Amino acid sequence: MRTQVGIIGAGPAGLLLSRLLQLRGIDTVVLENRSREYVEARIRAGILEEHTVRTLVDAGVGDRLQREGLPHDGIHLQHPGVRHHLDFPGLCGRKVWVYGQTEVTKDLIRAQLDGGPPLLFGVSDVSPEDVDGDAPRIRFTDADGTPQALECDVVAGTDGFHGVSRPVVAGAGGRTWERTYPYAWLGILADVAPSADELVYAWHPDGFALLSMRSPTVSRLYLQVDPAEEIGNWSDDRIWDGLATRFALDGWELRTGPVTEKSILPMRSFVSAPMRRGRLFLAGDAAHIVPPTGAKGLNLAVADVTLLAEALARLLHEGQPDLVDSYSDRALARVWRCTHFSWWMTSMLHRSGDDFDAELQLSQLRRVCSSEAAARELAENYTGLPLDR
Repeated sequence: MRTQVGIIGAGPAGLLLSRLLQLRGIDTVVLENRSREYVEARIRAGILEEHTVRTLVDAGVGDRLQREGLPHDGIHLQHPGVRHHLDFPGLCGRKVWVYGQTEVTKDLIRAQLDGGPPLLFGVSDVSPEDVDGDAPRIRFTDADGTPQALECDVVAGTDGFHGVSRPVVAGAGGRTWERTYPYAWLGILADVAPSADELVYAWHPDGFALLSMRSPTVSRLYLQVDPAEEIGNWSDDRIWDGLATRFALDGWELRTGPVTEKSILPMRSFVSAPMRRGRLFLAGDAAHIVPPTGAKGLNLAVADVTLLAEALARLLHEGQPDLVDSYSDRALARVWRCTHFSWWMTSMLHRSGDDFDAELQLSQLRRVCSSEAAARELAENYTGLPLDR
């Protein structure tokens, strides 16, 4: 087998990279070790920045997003007795969209399988080789159990934190940074209309809570819990009671309904640098992870592959290596900005159990809610800073 760019991983990063390269006349093959059904069922993020929406629409995979996505002009910040709305268009001229990562993935897979480049599910034993030269390859076993070798000009590792690509890059040196947070999110999907028009980020003495949504009839909600907590300890009634307590506000009521999915999500920050080794390039969770509080994970992956697609097109069409040589530094500049913002949102909203920390958090929340300058800083970061190409 032969292609120009071999892509490992069929999450949003790998699929979008394939799409962007296809539009530039560059051949790709996407390899995924899971089944299509598994990939399309993974529950992930749901907030899209403006640059993400523009990228998907320009790539021809934004029709359903434009029909079904929910544009939001801001978020609510809450602490006991107070719920304050931040008006993003008024603060920074931008907004965000609610549209689940699962739906983005479905749209990209549908486009890929409808006359797009090859997308191979159920592969195994994936191994990138000879990435330090000009003719790398990816060895793998296809879904029928047949060993294969995919000869490439470039390999893109978009296979997540536990994938095979990052260890290959790390094997040539580099550095990692990591912070594990002392709390986790218990997340649920529920068949009930959202209880608020936009997301509510709530600080409470019992712990953080987030009210989000996936559609006008499906709510997505989160509770801060201990990372060692067992999901079996949380009945539906206990979850709804905890949410009602943390979102309590005079004159407002939390809607409840059937819980269709629940899980516990540990939280950490992780950055690996560089994001390249020879002809192997990392993008998305293969290179960095952020806690979900700042809604940056999917948006960072889209920013990565937008830069990478442009750089690879310049390399493969014009023979110019300048953009691939600067790709890692340019991508990491945004990664660190988003890593800081995600850490800041997480630190401001999650209870540590220390009363001194609690007073600092409340002071920061009051500052954001009362200062236009502080509110604008949050809005600019939340809605997505311009992509530096």
